[in-house]
Amino acid sequence: MNTSLSPLEPSRERLANPFARYMLATRPAFLTITFAGCLLGMASAVTDGTAFGWMRAAATLLLALLAHAGINVFNDYCDHLNGTDARNTQRIYPFTGGSRFIQNGVLTPRQVLGFAGGLFGATIIGGLWLLSVAGVPLFWIGLVGLLIGWAYSAPPLQLNSRGLGELCVAAGFLLIVAGADTVQRGALAPLPWLAGMPYALLVTTSSTSTSFPTVQPTAPAASCTGGAAGSQHRRLGLWPDPAAGSRVLVSGILLDVLPLAAAGVLVAWIPAVQAWRQLRRFAVTPERLAPAIRLTLIAAHAQPLLLAAILLLTGEPS
Repeated sequence: MNTSLSPLEPSRERLANPFARYMLATRPAFLTITFAGCLLGMASAVTDGTAFGWMRAAATLLLALLAHAGINVFNDYCDHLNGTDARNTQRIYPFTGGSRFIQNGVLTPRQVLGFAGGLFGATIIGGLWLLSVAGVPLFWIGLVGLLIGWAYSAPPLQLNSRGLGELCVAAGFLLIVAGADTVQRGALAPLPWLAGMPYALLVTTSSTSTSFPTVQPTAPAASCTGGAAGSQHRRLGLWPDPAAGSRVLVSGILLDVLPLAAAGVLVAWIPAVQAWRQLRRFAVTPERLAPAIRLTLIAAHAQPLLLAAILLLTGEPS
């Protein structure tokens, strides 16, 4: 890929408006996955007969999006420090290579770090109010989620470069579903964990697919989700099984935790399987992987939205 500035990438000239500049630095196009996970968590609470609280729901969505945005911005800062994004010459913007705000001179590293701190600060302040209405279980879910977001990129842990990136992504997005449920329910329950696992695994698959069009195998810094250095074929072997989430879903149905109608959600794995086939075909030509990445994103959005709708339609009236 040409290392010059792509017409799609941000530049200071194109983003003269400060509001647009900071808004786009959060990579808002990817925040919709968190939105879908929140809806699934809320649906799992309502399907058990919990009365739906609109104020709690609005606060949950806002704070979850702020937290995700903060993690995105902080990840960009950390990848600037370790040189990963600067070395990423095979990026497929906007899917891989970070936001490019630092590399393209739109924001300084100090501005990016300060912005990340502001987003995390707003999340914590709003979370304190939410704790007052949702209870102690939410504290632990929120604390673990923020710690995962920090440890994923930041030294000294940098879990994404130690082979633990997939685990961090899966755990983080599973906590989104469980947290949204807990806010509504006011207590922990098993349903959101089981309902959220297929979603979390699909998001992990989508995240890992973006590791292919990244730095060359010989580069000293590794930004791929699994932290895998080496050939693209080796990375392919580390890609999560796209069918793993479907097996969890079927298990939930067989255990009578999820309704039989949830089997209809299996259609969401069609684009994931198609993406897997394209990934196998074009593993050594990552510049051709944009369609596969789009398919994994479609699957990661469709699955939680479909399951949330089915839970609402088949659950107990509140």
